Amino acid sequence: MTASEKLTITILANSIAGPMSGGDRIWIECAKRWVKKPNVSINVFTTEEGLKRGQQYGLTGVNYKLWSKPARFLCHSVYLLYFWRTFRGCINALVSLPSDSERNVVFSSSDFLPDSIPAWVSKVKNKNVEWLAAFYLFAPSLSDKTSPYRGKLFARGLFYYISQLPALYLIRRDADLVWVTSEIDRWRFIDGVRFTPDKVTGVRGGVDVKTPASLPEPAKKEYDAVFIGRFHTQKGVLELIDIWRNVCNKKPNAKLAMIGIGELEGSVREKIVAYGLQSNVSLLGFKDGLEKLEIFKKSKLVVHPAVYDSGGMAACEAMACRLPGVSFDLPALVTYYPKGMIKTPCYDFVGFAENIVHLLEDDELYEKVANDALDWAKEWDWDNRAEVLFNYLAARCDS
Repeated sequence: MTASEKLTITILANSIAGPMSGGDRIWIECAKRWVKKPNVSINVFTTEEGLKRGQQYGLTGVNYKLWSKPARFLCHSVYLLYFWRTFRGCINALVSLPSDSERNVVFSSSDFLPDSIPAWVSKVKNKNVEWLAAFYLFAPSLSDKTSPYRGKLFARGLFYYISQLPALYLIRRDADLVWVTSEIDRWRFIDGVRFTPDKVTGVRGGVDVKTPASLPEPAKKEYDAVFIGRFHTQKGVLELIDIWRNVCNKKPNAKLAMIGIGELEGSVREKIVAYGLQSNVSLLGFKDGLEKLEIFKKSKLVVHPAVYDSGGMAACEAMACRLPGVSFDLPALVTYYPKGMIKTPCYDFVGFAENIVHLLEDDELYEKVANDALDWAKEWDWDNRAEVLFNYLAARCDS
């Protein structure tokens, strides 16, 4: 990309709903930095929630385009709203998305149909468009024994799995570039024919490493461990309460801070009461910015109990505060967190608790893993990650 050439990036963020996701964080943080580059213009096609979220996290200088609001009755059903946004997104893609730009990237910010299908429509409409497709998590197979969508959640898992199939098909057939989070998922796309290694990138994500370094250390740590993430079945929040009960069996006064909100918050509260852990577990709700970092600073380590995930950048935000981590030994975490995180056999709650206690009681081990965590977090700096990803994108547009 030469200095005189103009690059337009159109971001489709039409499926935003609920708590902040890692995918939302990626497009917002990247766009904040890309829009400052000369001859780069960014359009964001999104919902009212997307507009509020972008502005809340400092994304200015872009051209926001709100796609029409649904009728009120549609908003009472997640599924109706999902398909309505997909349908309206396709109509808007035909009317609003670029049709004649020689250097235009359409970035579907998730694999959800309200983002991916309109992006495909724009690609069909204009062959000059480069379609950059985000695909951050493969839905678990219905026969997968490790799937978090079992029992009462089977219907939701079925919908997730089936609804992802058309997006996966179209991305594999027509997308020009694919962004995934983990190296394992990267090789699920690379086929050596249509998708060569240069066309599929492990984005991984990023963190702010500068602000934590500027904050003072508290005089005393208040929490033995901290969790941050959506209260969602994939994140292992209910399993974490079982784990923490085992920690408290060995350290009765152990304190856990849980940062986040989500659909399982009520179930988490019920389990805390059932186990008598009210004085051991603090649910702090959604936190961000300095408030979140201050809680990290008051904690000794971070727990990442995800039971099904392609990575998860939230834990690395705590690692940037020099907190060592403990997780299950998920395949994606082998390359996602190669250091700074002690891995536990899946899904050994007692072993997970023992690793937590070991870190808390072994000063030498704690220092080693904490230093590794900080070193690894520094490689995630958002400024560096956004620059690497932009250069990759610009190079592809030049080819």
